[in-house]
Amino acid sequence: MHRYTTWNGPMPTTAAQQSVTTGTAIKTMLQVATPSTRQIQLISWSFTLDDPPGADAVIELIQTDVAATVTAHVASGIQPIDPNAPASLCVGGTALTGYTATAEGTTTASRVFDAVSLSSVSGESPLTYTYQFMPDERYIVAASKFLRVRATTPTTAVDLRCKITWDE
Repeated sequence: MHRYTTWNGPMPTTAAQQSVTTGTAIKTMLQVATPSTRQIQLISWSFTLDDPPGADAVIELIQTDVAATVTAHVASGIQPIDPNAPASLCVGGTALTGYTATAEGTTTASRVFDAVSLSSVSGESPLTYTYQFMPDERYIVAASKFLRVRATTPTTAVDLRCKITWDE
């Protein structure tokens, strides 16, 4: 088994990891598509917001049955934790693994793995969130499914960076 991580932006080279602007409607910030031959096991996920998100914002980690249309990740954007590991089978593509959705697709079946409700009204809202699943609670994403980080920030658009780490 090998472990991989990916962010919602291209691999940084001479610039910092980029953030992506959320929207006032639901928007997939990052999507990992499992291949038809393999499932993945979720290890952790995280996000950071550059500004308070406004009232009643939700950032969620969800499995869906259809793809969002995304900016395709290239191979270097899906990083093996071990530099000697083979390339991930969760390859990039506009209907596969990528970031910054331009169309959400019509989801008919989903599973919610985590959801964070945020409010800029309360001082308790985190601008950074990280969750590492305990070994006995690590979700399995089935073959031919889509793991997504989606954001809804109804009163304002903010910049968000997020990442997902998984085993395959």
